[in-house]
Amino acid sequence: MRALTTDDREELEPTVRPLQFGPLEGPPPISNAPTSIDLLRDVPLTVTAELGRTKMVVKEILKLGVGSVVELEKLTGEPVDILVNGKIIARGEVVAIDENFGVRITEVVNR
Repeated sequence: MRALTTDDREELEPTVRPLQFGPLEGPPPISNAPTSIDLLRDVPLTVTAELGRTKMVVKEILKLGVGSVVELEKLTGEPVDILVNGKIIARGEVVAIDENFGVRITEVVNR
């Protein structure tokens, strides 16, 4: 086995040089391109207005029928939770407009 000389070391070391890139090619930018939020505007989401919740065993559920009353954890007049894809985003109050029910948003929940 022999010791490495300066010439041997130079041969083993890699050659380092700056990398040169050519001009980028592609379509020119479109001035009226949609923003990030515009791309999401047509994405469907599930919106739920939750009056309240309760827990029941199967035996109680099987007894339910027309005219049965299901007691909820919320009291009359308490805000209704508004959920988007299962996450609470707001609270509101139930309103009746003609023959339809709706929810008027009274509070947007901080995240």
